[in-house]
Amino acid sequence: MKVSYNGGLVEIEQAPCSPSGWLQGGGIFETLRTIDGQVFAFSRHLRRAEKSAVFAHVTLPKRELIVAAINDLLLAQPCTNGLLRISFDRSGMWAAVHLPYEPIVKGAKLRTHPDALISKGETIKSYPYEYRLAIIDEAKLLGFDEAIVHSTEGNICEAAVSNLMLKIDGRWVTPPTSDGLLAGIMRELVIDYCRVSIDSVPLSRIDDISAAVLLSSLRIAQPVASIDGRELEPSQGFVDEIHAMAALHSVD
Repeated sequence: MKVSYNGGLVEIEQAPCSPSGWLQGGGIFETLRTIDGQVFAFSRHLRRAEKSAVFAHVTLPKRELIVAAINDLLLAQPCTNGLLRISFDRSGMWAAVHLPYEPIVKGAKLRTHPDALISKGETIKSYPYEYRLAIIDEAKLLGFDEAIVHSTEGNICEAAVSNLMLKIDGRWVTPPTSDGLLAGIMRELVIDYCRVSIDSVPLSRIDDISAAVLLSSLRIAQPVASIDGRELEPSQGFVDEIHAMAALHSVD
């Protein structure tokens, strides 16, 4: 399998990264969706990476080099539906992989993760990522698909690896990044183009959530079927609206 390493195409065995694209040590990363070789929201992801790099003290290559290297990788490793992961470590190395991705269409069953996370305001896309993946693994062992995480201040943040859109009091809302969540790219697009508000949602109001949608750059939008075993209203109409919006506005 070909990967991009420091801007050049090499076999995976020649790059110090895992088959899923993680470089050794720590740094920042972006995971993007591709469809027929088109990268969704590439410019938005690069802007977020540049912002994250400042906070994480990571030096990024020039944007033109990243774009050229990714174009080469997409040609070398084509996928109809793809996962593109770009990792930048603190030593200045970077790598990218392009892997097949199977779109998720069924409604997600969520649980509430029992442990509160210390909120430090808006988070950045950094690795190692094991803690969030461990939350997912725990949820799946219990028969769920994802988990809602909340802050020590008592507010819902997001899902373990996704942002949340929540319907409460008849309106769609998403928590503010100040409540301790990632400024997701798909979340950003939905705020820009769909009818949503930004508002804190106390965990104490979780039973008042009537419908919900998971957002991420990979899944785009996925309806939530239930929270802690409580069935929610169908949200497929809103999910379809988000997918249509993404097709219009996120390929750049």
